[in-house]
Amino acid sequence: MRRIAALSLFVFLTACSSKPPRFDTIAEEYVFNTLTFSPSAATAAGYHRHNGVPLDELVDEFSPSASDRQRAYYARFASGLKRDVVPEKLSPEDLADYKLVKQLIDLARFDLEDMPAWQHAPQLYAEVIGNALFVPFAQDYAPRNKRFYDILKRLERLPARLLQAQGNLISAPKIWRDVAIEENQGNIELIATIRKERPEELSKKFDLAADEAVKAIQRFNQFLAKELQGKDDEWRLGPEKYQKKFQLTLGTTETPDQLLAAAEAELQKTREEMGRLSGWNGKGDLNATIRKRLDLIAKRHTTRENYFADARRDLEEATAFVQTKSLLPLLPSTNLKLIETPAFMRGIYSVGGFNPAPAMDPQLGAQYWITPIPADWPADRVDSKLREYNFYGLKLLTIHEAMPGHYVQFEYANRVEPRGRRLLRSVYANGAYVEGWAVYATQMMIEEGYLNHDPDLKLTFLKQQLRVISNAILDIKLQTGRMTDQEAITLMTEQAFQEQEEATAKLQRAKLSSVQLVTYYAGWRDHLRMRQVAREAQGSKFNLSAYHKAVLEAGGLPVASVCQLITGRDLLH
Repeated sequence: MRRIAALSLFVFLTACSSKPPRFDTIAEEYVFNTLTFSPSAATAAGYHRHNGVPLDELVDEFSPSASDRQRAYYARFASGLKRDVVPEKLSPEDLADYKLVKQLIDLARFDLEDMPAWQHAPQLYAEVIGNALFVPFAQDYAPRNKRFYDILKRLERLPARLLQAQGNLISAPKIWRDVAIEENQGNIELIATIRKERPEELSKKFDLAADEAVKAIQRFNQFLAKELQGKDDEWRLGPEKYQKKFQLTLGTTETPDQLLAAAEAELQKTREEMGRLSGWNGKGDLNATIRKRLDLIAKRHTTRENYFADARRDLEEATAFVQTKSLLPLLPSTNLKLIETPAFMRGIYSVGGFNPAPAMDPQLGAQYWITPIPADWPADRVDSKLREYNFYGLKLLTIHEAMPGHYVQFEYANRVEPRGRRLLRSVYANGAYVEGWAVYATQMMIEEGYLNHDPDLKLTFLKQQLRVISNAILDIKLQTGRMTDQEAITLMTEQAFQEQEEATAKLQRAKLSSVQLVTYYAGWRDHLRMRQVAREAQGSKFNLSAYHKAVLEAGGLPVASVCQLITGRDLLH
């Protein structure tokens, strides 16, 4: 890989001017330079060329030297911030960006120094490969032949990158190896799909590169299955590392145990509310009463064949409701595609997900992913999946991922000005703000009368809230070594009423990621707090639509920063 020099912005600025730099310029340079560390992410963000280097032809490099370059860059940038920026002199908007950049630098340095994934996480390589190939195949950022040329150049680089990966990986948890092998099979399928569409004039080189890439992936899978077998690693972060990553990721001073205590109390409160909706009078078996009602609701579901069509119908229905109720001003864009979750991402996204439009090229559109039910699944697994994502469950998924959840939020984020601010808050959006908005938006839709206050919808939503809450409990307890697999399954199936298929997939996800599942509950709670602060600040002038517009126009900052910007008050005043 050709080395890309990431020069310190501050060296350039201080050499050219005695005036302090505009912070949006600093933010923009930070985004551009850090995107060069991951060309696949750069393509996804719409950043295609850096200092004359075509990023779309490159594949992410993971090596000791690459790690050293990144550490040096973050150290220089942190020093430049300390030297050249006086926080007290920044505007409120710039101060929010300054705090976000500092948080991002600290988190990046933690990832590089405390938990170097490139040495222990084989699924990292599988997902980078998938993204590197899928994005130019699926996004029309350039003429078709140019995009296939980019894919060709990336295919040619894969054997060397995978050989490098074999040298990098010291050890790995078995679950990570298994998922990497599965996702790499998805990559092989993706290459076969892309190959069928290749332009004729590239066919000879493309076929050769594809063949060599597939062989390299197969060799890598053999390495994972045989040579790395027995070199097991611990997937848990442990209490100390977890707390550090928790606070850096969420942008909070709250501890994991404080959030855990709140989540466990919320779990019981939500279960009791579900009991009341199910006819429980405080006596008898609460679980049996709720489960009986949920079982009736679960029987109303789509089929495997109509899964996508029903999701599309739900999207249209939710959009009409938001418009009719004037819950927030919808932007005049129709760039959302409903597609199957890419095969290489189904280890993490076993149900569905959202892929935002590129921050630098938003007209290319966003994607709402639905993970298809495999054709070879036995009937009981299919039934379990469809019961979990029944008539109401699929609607709630669509609200969360698309309307007015993630899709609407990122459409607003991609219109923040100036550009540096937009890129920072879109490319590096705070996870708790993003996931919290989607959960909050779902609750808000029900509060405002979606489906005419249907009690079965409310009960299904509360069941999904139990999932949000149990996500936080799982993440904290599993990653800090305070929960076994069986205790996790019991929590999800007995306390949160999840189907076995859903619980099994979530346990896998909890082992593949850390401080991600917790963002839903943490962010939802903060969004509710922020709305209450705004109501108190504005009194009789509070308007829900205007409030939502202000929240979304702020972009993906930590919720505490958004609260300061739109109310002038602290989130926990």
